[in-house]
Amino acid sequence: MLCLSILLRDHAPLLLIDAASCKVQVGVLAADGVSHWATQEAEAGVAIFRCIEKLGVDLGRIRGFVFCEGPGSTLGIRTSAMAIRTWQTLAPRPAFAYGSLALLAHAIGRLDVTIIADARRSSWHAQKLGHPLRRLIAEELNGPLVTPRHFRTWSPEPTGTTVHDYAVEHLIETTKEMPLFRPTESPDAFLHHDPGFVTWSPTIHRAPVNSTQEG
Repeated sequence: MLCLSILLRDHAPLLLIDAASCKVQVGVLAADGVSHWATQEAEAGVAIFRCIEKLGVDLGRIRGFVFCEGPGSTLGIRTSAMAIRTWQTLAPRPAFAYGSLALLAHAIGRLDVTIIADARRSSWHAQKLGHPLRRLIAEELNGPLVTPRHFRTWSPEPTGTTVHDYAVEHLIETTKEMPLFRPTESPDAFLHHDPGFVTWSPTIHRAPVNSTQEG
């Protein structure tokens, strides 16, 4: 895992895309620490490019990509990952992923706080500082609970959950010396487990045998 200051030293200018929430956030980060940001609340395939246009990004000058791999909006994250893979095809450049809940956990900096996001099917993504990301049911969550603002939810938030701003511009600045970023050769959305596939053996459908007709 790498920290942002190392990425800036070795790969700036960086293009950062975070489409985990309803508000897509895009930043251009320079080696001298200066950054410029744009936010759009729209479908990710539109919002990402509106932000890039607003920032006047010259993609030919970008030397590396940083993106949020989740948890969050799977469609938004996969859209940003697909865009990065396309740009890498046009000109090979490294990509680095970070976790939305890990970013917020490190920014808050409290060991007792659990950062949560809806994982559907009555379960929650749960992140504690210094621990791996887990998927838990509501009854398994404990301690102070915090959820990022503008993240989609399908189930009622557990009682006592507080909402924290998910302004990546400020969270990134707060955590730039923390090892939150991992290199990835194939940007994509985070999965707790690799998808599994069941082997299907085709059989010919036959009518059931009537026992009275046997013999």
